[in-house]
Amino acid sequence: MQGEGGVGLFSRFSRDMGIDLGTANTLIYVAGRGTVLSEPSVVALDQQTRKPLAFGEAARQMLGRTPSTIQAVRPLRDGVIADFDLAEMMIKHFIQRIHNGEYLVSPLVVIGIPSGITGIERRAVMEAAIRAGAREVRLIDEPVAAAIGAGLPVTGPTGSLVVDIGGGTTEVAVIALGGTVVSESVRVAGDELTESIATYLKKVHNLVIGERTAEEIKMRLGTASARRDEGDKWEVRGLHMLSGLPRTVDVHTAEIRECMSEPLSAIIEAIKRTLERTPPELVADIADRGIVLAGGGALLKGLDDLVSDETGVAVYVAEDPLRCVVLGIGQVLENFARLERVVSSSIKRLSDR
Repeated sequence: MQGEGGVGLFSRFSRDMGIDLGTANTLIYVAGRGTVLSEPSVVALDQQTRKPLAFGEAARQMLGRTPSTIQAVRPLRDGVIADFDLAEMMIKHFIQRIHNGEYLVSPLVVIGIPSGITGIERRAVMEAAIRAGAREVRLIDEPVAAAIGAGLPVTGPTGSLVVDIGGGTTEVAVIALGGTVVSESVRVAGDELTESIATYLKKVHNLVIGERTAEEIKMRLGTASARRDEGDKWEVRGLHMLSGLPRTVDVHTAEIRECMSEPLSAIIEAIKRTLERTPPELVADIADRGIVLAGGGALLKGLDDLVSDETGVAVYVAEDPLRCVVLGIGQVLENFARLERVVSSSIKRLSDR
């Protein structure tokens, strides 16, 4: 016979959860508890046995530093699962960590996914979560979740334009009446901005740097608009291609802005194409309310200025851009009866069907 303590434990472990399964980071929201996990989407593997050695931040610390027997891998690429088995292991590990290694009752899981992925890719995400222990899985398009998380009136008739810039994809969507009216998903986002910096230093300075160094340069010196250029510079250490020896070079803000211009242009063009396809009534709403930027890419200095200059529309960065998607999923979980229509139909474990 189960006592009161057992009932409380059962209830706690049966709470539904939302997952923002991103290329760069995975965030998890548990109903009634809020955001309980935010970790890099990285798995460290033993090359010989293919067994995982570390997940999340512990695995990210190994990027570019591992011996030949260990490999640090990102299971997602461009917003979709690139390695199904690793994605499943990562999801399972994070869920078990939330439950202190125990797992009593399988939860309903709502997962944010890019709006532009294929039916096969959607199915892969759902199957990975089912195999990781979910009882039932539902999907929500990331721009819709981001709009809810940013506090926009998604269920009303007023149109809102959200640009969610993640690690692997940029999602541009016009949302009204609880659904996506017009959307575009481009596989150009934070990762491409980081790669453009590494490519530039290699080509111009003959300096080879790792992913983590390029990311740090983007955070320190990155700017999308000349108006926000403060003339900063930073000493960057890497491997000189010609001598094969360590070398330090001074890198300036203007250089970084210039080398990121191509991926930034691709994002701007996606926003413009979305506006061109938007019904006139909703364009008027967007002109009045402005464009909202979400996702980690929204933190790039001057990006709001660049988008505003290029579109002629006011642009705002969401209050908590990194957590917009997971907070939106959390609101769906907490208000499921009212917001159920914004999520996809579900798939369930065979035992529950």
